[in-house]
Amino acid sequence: MKKLDFFGVGPKIGRIALPYLAMAIALTIIFPALFTFGEPGRIYLLIAGIIILAIGLIFYGLTVRLLLKGLKETRLVTTGTYRYCQNPLYAFIILLIIPGIGLIMNSWLILTTSIIGYLVFKKFIQSEYKEMTDVFGDEYLQYKERTPEFFPFIR
Repeated sequence: MKKLDFFGVGPKIGRIALPYLAMAIALTIIFPALFTFGEPGRIYLLIAGIIILAIGLIFYGLTVRLLLKGLKETRLVTTGTYRYCQNPLYAFIILLIIPGIGLIMNSWLILTTSIIGYLVFKKFIQSEYKEMTDVFGDEYLQYKERTPEFFPFIR
C-alpha cells in the first residue's frame, strides 16, 4: 500500500500564505495607524487573540498526533478532530491560529491572511483528495460524504 505524505498540499498553501502573512505583519509594524483596529479595546483583542491562538495550537498538536499515528499505520483517520472536518490541520491554522496572531497584533491586515489561505487551500486540495481516494478507496469516499470539508459542523 502506498505511503501518504504528511505535508499534503500544505507546502503549496504555505508558499503563498506565509509570504503574505510576513508582509502583513511587517506592514502592521511599520504602519500601525493604517493596519490596526486602533488602541481602544486593544487589551480585549490581545486577550481574545491569546485564547484563540492557544486553542488553535492545542487542537493542532492533538491533530498532528492523530495524523502521524494514521500515517504510520497507513490507516484513514476519522476520529478525534477528523470526526468534525476532513481538513482539521488546515482549518485550525486558517480559522484559529492566524486570527489569533492577528488579534494579538491588533491587525485587520493579518486577519486577511485567513482569506488568502482558504482560497489557496480550495485551489490545491483536490490533489490531496485524489491521493486519499487512490489509497483508501470507498472507505475515504464514504468518510468524505459524511464529514464537512473544512468548516466543522457545516455541511
